Amino acid sequence: MANDIHATAADAVSNDQVIDVLNDLLENSRDGEYGFRACAKEVDSAQLKPVFESRASQCASAASELVALIRQLGGKADDGGTVSGAMHRGWVHVKGTVGANSALSMLEECERGEDAAVARYRKALKENLPPEVRMVVQRQADGAQANHDQIKGLRDQFRSAKG
Repeated sequence: MANDIHATAADAVSNDQVIDVLNDLLENSRDGEYGFRACAKEVDSAQLKPVFESRASQCASAASELVALIRQLGGKADDGGTVSGAMHRGWVHVKGTVGANSALSMLEECERGEDAAVARYRKALKENLPPEVRMVVQRQADGAQANHDQIKGLRDQFRSAKG
């Protein structure tokens, strides 16, 4: 079957291992979605609100795509995000209440989150994934890197404006 993405017995990585990798990325995507939504809700900057909303939507799309892959592989998608992601969102809420520097603080925290996302994708790409899965993971990794670069650029811009 041409569209079969199940790992074969000859593959170095088992189907369960591929599902575990995808579930790790799924948690990452959900953390990103929830984190960016929290930032969009808390930030006062009219420039940043649509950026955060767009990033949240991109993370949600990535999560949906990962859920579909996990199900195609016969796996069960994990629910929710990670504990560290929940802590990140709580931190964003606190930063959103501290005043004028909250936009910069949120961008700094978002960049840390994007650093972690890029690292998780790099780790996933070191695995011997089936080609169809690798293609999706690589595309999402490229998107995570682009998100990181945009957030870093905005952070640098807000730092310059502050100084």
